Amino acid sequence: MGIKFVLIIQCDVARQRCSGFACTDSFYERAGFFKDCGYAHGVRYIALTCGGCCGASLASKLEHFSKKLAQATGIKKDEVAVHLSSCMVTDNYHHDRCPHLGYIKALVLKKGFKNIVDGTFKSENATKKREAGIYKSYEMQKLDCAE
Repeated sequence: MGIKFVLIIQCDVARQRCSGFACTDSFYERAGFFKDCGYAHGVRYIALTCGGCCGASLASKLEHFSKKLAQATGIKKDEVAVHLSSCMVTDNYHHDRCPHLGYIKALVLKKGFKNIVDGTFKSENATKKREAGIYKSYEMQKLDCAE
């Protein structure tokens, strides 16, 4: 069973000053963290924020998304890939990695979404800064997207 829907969760704090264009563009261009996922071009996409620190309001957003997903599309939760945006999972110009990341991942899993991927947009500038030791590097959680 392949991925039929991509849900991107973005940092609410970063989203206040970021349009989300780079994440959206990465999805449609199949670039950055989407490059090797193998998502078909008919795969649907939606982005929402975590709701702010600590991410507790994400639970109600995921419930609403689940209900609408089932009613409108028939797509099952195991056919959804949840990408945690780069502003959440990497050290970058917005801020360091989200301190609530473990809680947010646990919440996503608790709501029945098992396919979690770290990252969306891959900034060349931030990548260089990670390589130079200016930004921290973290091990990223990946999904074998091309099942």
